[in-house]
Amino acid sequence: MKAIAVRPGTPHSVHQRDVPVPTLETQPHPHVCQIPSGRSVLVKVLQIGVDATDREIDEALYGNAPPGHDYLILGHESFGQVVEVGRLVTEFKSGDLVSCTVRRPGSSLFDQIGRNDITSQNEYYERGINLCHGYLTEYFVDDAEYMVKVPRELKHLGVLAEPASVCAKAIEQAYLAQHRLQVWSPKRAFVLGAGQIGLLATMMLRLRGLDVFTLARAPGPHRKSEIAHAYGATYVSTQETTMHDLAKRVGAPDLIFEATGNSQVAFQAMEVLGLNGALIWTSVTGGQAEVVVPGDKINMNWVLGNKLLVASVNGNRRHFELGIKDLAHGQALFPGVTEQILTNPVQGLDNFQEMMRLLVSDKNALKVYVNVA
Repeated sequence: MKAIAVRPGTPHSVHQRDVPVPTLETQPHPHVCQIPSGRSVLVKVLQIGVDATDREIDEALYGNAPPGHDYLILGHESFGQVVEVGRLVTEFKSGDLVSCTVRRPGSSLFDQIGRNDITSQNEYYERGINLCHGYLTEYFVDDAEYMVKVPRELKHLGVLAEPASVCAKAIEQAYLAQHRLQVWSPKRAFVLGAGQIGLLATMMLRLRGLDVFTLARAPGPHRKSEIAHAYGATYVSTQETTMHDLAKRVGAPDLIFEATGNSQVAFQAMEVLGLNGALIWTSVTGGQAEVVVPGDKINMNWVLGNKLLVASVNGNRRHFELGIKDLAHGQALFPGVTEQILTNPVQGLDNFQEMMRLLVSDKNALKVYVNVA
Protein backbone atom coordinates (compact mmCIF):
# COMPACT_ATOMS: atom_id res chain seq x y z
CA MET A 1 0.00 0.00 0.00
CA LYS A 2 1.01 3.64 -0.39
CA ALA A 3 2.63 5.72 2.33
CA ILE A 4 4.21 9.17 2.48
CA ALA A 5 7.56 9.20 4.27
CA VAL A 6 10.80 11.12 4.81
CA ARG A 7 14.38 10.09 5.45
CA PRO A 8 15.05 11.79 8.79
CA GLY A 9 18.16 13.93 8.75
CA THR A 10 17.95 14.47 4.99
CA PRO A 11 16.27 17.79 4.15
CA HIS A 12 13.39 17.73 1.65
CA SER A 13 13.33 13.94 1.36
CA VAL A 14 9.54 13.49 1.40
CA HIS A 15 8.49 10.71 -0.96
CA GLN A 16 5.87 8.08 -1.66
CA ARG A 17 6.75 4.45 -1.03
CA ASP A 18 5.11 1.04 -0.83
CA VAL A 19 4.78 -0.57 2.58
CA PRO A 20 3.10 -3.83 3.67
CA VAL A 21 -0.62 -3.75 4.37
CA PRO A 22 -1.02 -4.24 8.14
CA THR A 23 -3.13 -6.95 9.76
CA LEU A 24 -4.38 -7.47 13.29
CA GLU A 25 -1.16 -9.39 13.93
CA THR A 26 1.08 -6.49 12.87
CA GLN A 27 3.17 -4.76 15.54
CA PRO A 28 3.48 -1.17 14.22
CA HIS A 29 6.38 -0.27 16.52
CA PRO A 30 7.73 -3.54 17.97
CA HIS A 31 10.72 -1.93 19.67
CA VAL A 32 8.52 0.38 21.73
CA CYS A 33 4.97 -0.66 22.48
CA GLN A 34 3.76 -4.21 21.93
CA ILE A 35 0.03 -4.54 21.28
CA PRO A 36 -1.37 -7.14 23.69
CA SER A 37 -2.84 -10.19 21.99
CA GLY A 38 -6.45 -9.58 20.95
CA ARG A 39 -6.32 -5.79 21.44
CA SER A 40 -5.42 -4.72 17.88
CA VAL A 41 -7.67 -2.54 15.73
CA LEU A 42 -7.27 -2.26 11.94
CA VAL A 43 -8.24 1.17 10.59
CA LYS A 44 -8.84 2.43 7.06
CA VAL A 45 -7.48 5.96 6.81
CA LEU A 46 -10.03 8.57 5.71
CA GLN A 47 -8.20 11.86 6.31
CA ILE A 48 -4.86 12.94 7.71
CA GLY A 49 -4.13 16.48 8.84
CA VAL A 50 -0.67 17.91 8.22
CA ASP A 51 0.92 20.98 9.73
CA ALA A 52 4.18 22.79 10.46
CA THR A 53 5.48 19.73 12.34
CA ASP A 54 5.43 17.70 9.12
CA ARG A 55 7.11 20.53 7.24
CA GLU A 56 9.84 20.87 9.85
CA ILE A 57 10.48 17.12 9.89
CA ASP A 58 10.92 17.27 6.11
CA GLU A 59 13.35 20.15 6.68
CA ALA A 60 15.31 17.78 8.98
CA LEU A 61 14.88 20.04 12.02
CA TYR A 62 13.88 17.03 14.14
CA GLY A 63 12.39 13.54 13.88
CA ASN A 64 13.92 10.06 13.81
CA ALA A 65 13.13 6.84 11.99
CA PRO A 66 11.96 3.77 13.92
CA PRO A 67 14.76 1.34 14.87
CA GLY A 68 15.76 -0.78 11.90
CA HIS A 69 14.31 1.62 9.32
CA ASP A 70 15.85 4.45 7.33
CA TYR A 71 12.51 6.19 6.73
CA LEU A 72 9.69 7.65 8.83
CA ILE A 73 6.08 7.61 7.66
CA LEU A 74 4.61 11.07 8.31
CA GLY A 75 1.21 12.02 9.68
CA HIS A 76 0.24 12.40 13.34
CA GLU A 77 -3.28 13.86 12.94
CA SER A 78 -5.38 10.78 12.20
CA PHE A 79 -8.99 10.13 11.28
CA GLY A 80 -10.23 6.81 9.99
CA GLN A 81 -12.81 4.03 10.07
CA VAL A 82 -12.47 0.74 11.91
CA VAL A 83 -12.25 -2.25 9.57
CA GLU A 84 -11.58 -5.09 11.99
CA VAL A 85 -11.03 -5.55 15.72
CA GLY A 86 -9.22 -8.12 17.82
CA ARG A 87 -11.10 -10.70 19.88
CA LEU A 88 -10.66 -8.76 23.16
CA VAL A 89 -11.73 -5.36 21.80
CA THR A 90 -15.17 -4.41 23.10
CA GLU A 91 -15.10 -0.59 22.86
CA PHE A 92 -14.92 -0.46 19.04
CA LYS A 93 -16.60 -2.26 16.18
CA SER A 94 -16.31 -2.30 12.40
CA GLY A 95 -17.57 0.98 10.93
CA ASP A 96 -16.74 3.16 13.94
CA LEU A 97 -14.99 6.46 13.24
CA VAL A 98 -11.81 6.96 15.27
CA SER A 99 -8.79 9.12 15.88
CA CYS A 100 -5.56 7.99 17.53
CA THR A 101 -3.28 9.53 20.10
CA VAL A 102 0.26 10.35 19.00
CA ARG A 103 2.68 9.48 21.80
CA ARG A 104 3.44 5.93 22.89
CA PRO A 105 4.75 5.01 26.34
CA GLY A 106 8.38 4.63 27.25
CA SER A 107 9.65 3.30 30.57
CA SER A 108 9.31 6.29 32.91
CA LEU A 109 6.87 6.30 35.82
CA PHE A 110 4.60 8.73 33.95
CA ASP A 111 4.54 6.43 30.92
CA GLN A 112 3.58 3.49 33.09
CA ILE A 113 0.55 5.26 34.61
CA GLY A 114 -0.86 6.32 31.25
CA ARG A 115 0.67 9.81 31.20
CA ASN A 116 3.05 9.24 28.31
CA ASP A 117 2.15 12.78 27.18
CA ILE A 118 4.36 14.04 30.03
CA THR A 119 7.08 11.41 29.89
CA SER A 120 10.21 12.17 31.91
CA GLN A 121 12.41 10.40 29.35
CA ASN A 122 14.53 12.50 27.02
CA GLU A 123 13.72 9.99 24.28
CA TYR A 124 10.04 9.99 23.39
CA TYR A 125 7.99 7.99 20.91
CA GLU A 126 5.47 9.75 18.68
CA ARG A 127 3.70 8.35 15.66
CA GLY A 128 4.73 10.25 12.56
CA ILE A 129 7.23 12.38 14.48
CA ASN A 130 9.83 10.41 16.37
CA LEU A 131 10.81 6.72 16.35
CA CYS A 132 7.31 5.50 15.34
CA HIS A 133 5.72 5.46 11.90
CA GLY A 134 2.77 7.78 11.37
CA TYR A 135 -0.66 7.54 9.80
CA LEU A 136 -0.13 9.02 6.32
CA THR A 137 -0.89 5.76 4.58
CA GLU A 138 -3.91 3.73 3.50
CA TYR A 139 -4.36 1.52 6.57
CA PHE A 140 -2.83 1.30 10.02
CA VAL A 141 -3.15 -0.96 13.03
CA ASP A 142 -2.81 0.06 16.66
CA ASP A 143 -3.77 -0.82 20.19
CA ALA A 144 -7.39 0.01 21.11
CA GLU A 145 -5.90 1.69 24.19
CA TYR A 146 -4.78 4.63 22.04
CA MET A 147 -7.94 5.09 19.99
CA VAL A 148 -10.81 7.49 20.58
CA LYS A 149 -14.24 7.25 19.02
CA VAL A 150 -15.42 10.20 16.94
CA PRO A 151 -19.21 10.68 16.85
CA ARG A 152 -20.67 10.30 13.38
CA GLU A 153 -22.15 13.80 13.74
CA LEU A 154 -18.57 15.11 13.87
CA LYS A 155 -17.34 13.25 10.81
CA HIS A 156 -16.65 16.55 9.04
CA LEU A 157 -14.41 17.66 11.95
CA GLY A 158 -12.76 14.34 12.80
CA VAL A 159 -9.43 15.32 11.28
CA LEU A 160 -9.21 18.12 13.88
CA ALA A 161 -9.28 15.69 16.82
CA GLU A 162 -5.52 15.83 17.41
CA PRO A 163 -5.10 19.64 17.35
CA ALA A 164 -8.25 19.93 19.48
CA SER A 165 -6.66 17.60 22.03
CA VAL A 166 -3.58 19.85 22.20
CA CYS A 167 -5.73 22.89 22.99
CA ALA A 168 -7.96 21.06 25.45
CA LYS A 169 -4.98 19.71 27.38
CA ALA A 170 -3.16 23.04 27.49
CA ILE A 171 -6.19 24.92 28.81
CA GLU A 172 -6.97 22.20 31.35
CA GLN A 173 -3.36 22.22 32.57
CA ALA A 174 -3.49 25.96 33.17
CA TYR A 175 -6.73 25.72 35.14
CA LEU A 176 -5.40 22.79 37.17
CA ALA A 177 -2.19 24.66 38.00
CA GLN A 178 -4.14 27.75 39.01
CA HIS A 179 -5.80 25.81 41.82
CA ARG A 180 -2.72 27.06 43.68
CA LEU A 181 -4.58 30.38 43.98
CA GLN A 182 -7.67 28.73 45.52
CA VAL A 183 -9.85 31.26 43.69
CA TRP A 184 -9.12 31.91 40.00
CA SER A 185 -11.81 33.06 37.63
CA PRO A 186 -10.16 34.44 34.49
CA LYS A 187 -12.16 36.99 32.55
CA ARG A 188 -9.85 38.11 29.72
CA ALA A 189 -7.64 36.02 27.43
CA PHE A 190 -5.20 36.81 24.65
CA VAL A 191 -4.68 34.09 22.04
CA LEU A 192 -1.47 34.69 20.12
CA GLY A 193 -1.66 33.24 16.62
CA ALA A 194 -4.62 32.47 14.38
CA GLY A 195 -3.59 29.14 12.91
CA GLN A 196 -5.56 26.00 13.65
CA ILE A 197 -4.32 25.83 17.26
CA GLY A 198 -4.98 29.52 17.91
CA LEU A 199 -8.48 29.39 16.47
CA LEU A 200 -9.41 26.18 18.29
CA ALA A 201 -8.09 27.71 21.52
CA THR A 202 -10.17 30.81 20.79
CA MET A 203 -13.26 28.64 20.48
CA MET A 204 -12.53 26.66 23.66
CA LEU A 205 -11.88 29.78 25.74
CA ARG A 206 -15.09 31.34 24.44
CA LEU A 207 -16.92 28.16 25.50
CA ARG A 208 -15.56 28.86 28.99
CA GLY A 209 -17.00 32.37 28.93
CA LEU A 210 -13.80 34.40 28.56
CA ASP A 211 -13.53 37.67 26.67
CA VAL A 212 -11.03 36.59 24.01
CA PHE A 213 -8.72 38.70 21.85
CA THR A 214 -7.10 36.71 19.04
CA LEU A 215 -3.89 38.34 17.80
CA ALA A 216 -2.16 37.68 14.47
CA ARG A 217 -0.12 39.74 12.03
CA ALA A 218 -2.30 40.27 8.98
CA PRO A 219 -5.01 42.94 9.13
CA GLY A 220 -8.53 41.67 8.46
CA PRO A 221 -10.98 41.04 7.09
CA HIS A 222 -9.93 37.55 5.98
CA ARG A 223 -10.88 33.99 6.84
CA LYS A 224 -8.96 33.90 10.13
CA SER A 225 -10.45 37.14 11.40
CA GLU A 226 -13.92 36.07 10.31
CA ILE A 227 -13.62 32.76 12.18
CA ALA A 228 -12.42 34.53 15.32
CA HIS A 229 -15.33 37.00 15.10
CA ALA A 230 -17.79 34.15 14.52
CA TYR A 231 -16.61 32.60 17.78
CA GLY A 232 -17.42 35.87 19.51
CA ALA A 233 -13.78 36.90 19.90
CA THR A 234 -12.09 40.16 18.89
CA TYR A 235 -9.48 39.81 16.14
CA VAL A 236 -6.48 42.13 16.46
CA SER A 237 -3.79 42.67 13.83
CA THR A 238 -0.41 43.16 15.50
CA GLN A 239 0.60 45.28 12.50
CA GLU A 240 -2.03 47.77 13.65
CA THR A 241 -2.03 47.26 17.44
CA THR A 242 0.81 45.69 19.38
CA MET A 243 0.22 43.22 22.17
CA HIS A 244 1.48 45.80 24.67
CA ASP A 245 -0.83 48.53 23.34
CA LEU A 246 -3.79 46.14 23.42
CA ALA A 247 -3.10 45.32 27.08
CA LYS A 248 -2.98 49.03 27.89
CA ARG A 249 -6.28 49.59 26.08
CA VAL A 250 -8.38 46.64 27.31
CA GLY A 251 -6.47 45.60 30.43
CA ALA A 252 -3.85 42.97 31.12
CA PRO A 253 -5.01 39.43 30.29
CA ASP A 254 -5.63 36.83 32.98
CA LEU A 255 -4.62 34.10 30.54
CA ILE A 256 -2.46 34.08 27.42
CA PHE A 257 -2.48 31.14 25.01
CA GLU A 258 0.62 31.37 22.78
CA ALA A 259 0.47 29.50 19.47
CA THR A 260 2.58 31.52 17.03
CA GLY A 261 5.61 29.31 16.48
CA ASN A 262 7.71 32.40 17.20
CA SER A 263 9.91 32.35 20.31
CA GLN A 264 10.20 36.15 20.38
CA VAL A 265 6.43 36.50 20.67
CA ALA A 266 6.38 33.78 23.33
CA PHE A 267 8.78 35.78 25.51
CA GLN A 268 7.09 39.10 24.77
CA ALA A 269 3.88 37.62 26.18
CA MET A 270 5.59 37.47 29.57
CA GLU A 271 5.67 41.28 29.60
CA VAL A 272 1.90 41.80 29.34
CA LEU A 273 0.40 39.00 31.46
CA GLY A 274 -1.75 40.25 34.33
CA LEU A 275 -1.31 39.63 38.06
CA ASN A 276 -1.94 36.01 39.11
CA GLY A 277 -2.16 35.22 35.40
CA ALA A 278 -1.25 32.07 33.46
CA LEU A 279 0.75 31.99 30.23
CA ILE A 280 0.48 28.85 28.10
CA TRP A 281 3.23 28.02 25.61
CA THR A 282 2.33 25.52 22.88
CA SER A 283 4.81 26.50 20.16
CA VAL A 284 7.59 24.08 19.25
CA THR A 285 10.36 26.20 17.72
CA GLY A 286 12.91 24.04 15.93
CA GLY A 287 15.31 26.81 14.93
CA GLN A 288 18.30 28.48 16.57
CA ALA A 289 16.93 32.01 17.04
CA GLU A 290 18.06 34.09 20.01
CA VAL A 291 15.93 36.85 21.49
CA VAL A 292 16.64 39.74 23.87
CA VAL A 293 14.20 40.26 26.75
CA PRO A 294 14.08 42.72 29.69
CA GLY A 295 15.12 40.01 32.11
CA ASP A 296 15.20 42.03 35.34
CA LYS A 297 11.79 43.56 34.71
CA ILE A 298 10.19 40.22 33.83
CA ASN A 299 11.77 38.49 36.81
CA MET A 300 10.55 41.14 39.26
CA ASN A 301 7.05 41.39 37.82
CA TRP A 302 6.57 37.64 37.69
CA VAL A 303 7.74 37.05 41.24
CA LEU A 304 5.75 39.95 42.70
CA GLY A 305 2.77 39.17 40.47
CA ASN A 306 2.50 35.43 41.25
CA LYS A 307 2.47 34.62 37.53
CA LEU A 308 2.56 31.15 36.03
CA LEU A 309 4.09 29.69 32.85
CA VAL A 310 2.65 26.38 31.61
CA ALA A 311 4.35 24.59 28.73
CA SER A 312 2.11 21.98 27.14
CA VAL A 313 2.65 19.49 24.34
CA ASN A 314 0.86 16.39 23.11
CA GLY A 315 -2.19 14.81 24.68
CA ASN A 316 -3.30 11.46 26.01
CA ARG A 317 -6.53 9.65 25.32
CA ARG A 318 -8.53 11.66 27.85
CA HIS A 319 -7.38 14.92 26.26
CA PHE A 320 -8.58 13.64 22.88
CA GLU A 321 -11.96 12.97 24.47
CA LEU A 322 -12.00 16.49 25.96
CA GLY A 323 -11.08 17.99 22.59
CA ILE A 324 -13.81 16.06 20.78
CA LYS A 325 -16.35 17.20 23.39
CA ASP A 326 -15.32 20.81 22.82
CA LEU A 327 -15.62 20.33 19.06
CA ALA A 328 -19.17 19.08 19.64
CA HIS A 329 -20.02 21.96 21.99
CA GLY A 330 -18.48 24.42 19.55
CA GLN A 331 -20.56 23.02 16.71
CA ALA A 332 -23.71 23.48 18.81
CA LEU A 333 -22.91 27.02 19.96
CA PHE A 334 -21.15 28.24 16.81
CA PRO A 335 -22.71 26.14 14.00
CA GLY A 336 -20.77 26.01 10.75
CA VAL A 337 -17.75 27.90 12.09
CA THR A 338 -15.10 25.31 13.02
CA GLU A 339 -15.34 23.55 9.66
CA GLN A 340 -14.13 26.79 8.04
CA ILE A 341 -10.69 26.04 9.50
CA LEU A 342 -10.40 23.16 7.00
CA THR A 343 -9.25 25.23 4.05
CA ASN A 344 -7.05 23.08 1.81
CA PRO A 345 -7.95 19.46 1.03
CA VAL A 346 -5.44 17.41 -0.96
CA GLN A 347 -6.94 14.55 -2.91
CA GLY A 348 -5.07 11.30 -2.40
CA LEU A 349 -1.58 10.25 -1.36
CA ASP A 350 -0.30 10.63 -4.93
CA ASN A 351 -0.54 14.41 -4.50
CA PHE A 352 1.95 14.58 -1.63
CA GLN A 353 4.02 17.19 -3.46
CA GLU A 354 1.01 19.53 -3.52
CA MET A 355 0.58 18.83 0.20
CA MET A 356 4.15 19.98 0.85
CA ARG A 357 3.78 23.00 -1.44
CA LEU A 358 0.82 24.19 0.59
CA LEU A 359 2.69 23.69 3.86
CA VAL A 360 5.80 25.47 2.65
CA SER A 361 4.66 28.34 0.47
CA ASP A 362 0.91 29.02 0.71
CA LYS A 363 0.40 31.51 3.55
CA ASN A 364 -3.37 31.35 3.06
CA ALA A 365 -3.47 27.61 3.77
CA LEU A 366 -4.98 27.62 7.25
CA LYS A 367 -5.44 23.85 7.48
CA VAL A 368 -4.04 21.35 5.00
CA TYR A 369 -5.37 17.80 5.09
CA VAL A 370 -5.21 14.78 2.83
CA ASN A 371 -8.35 12.92 1.73
CA VAL A 372 -6.86 9.43 1.66
CA ALA A 373 -10.08 7.48 1.13
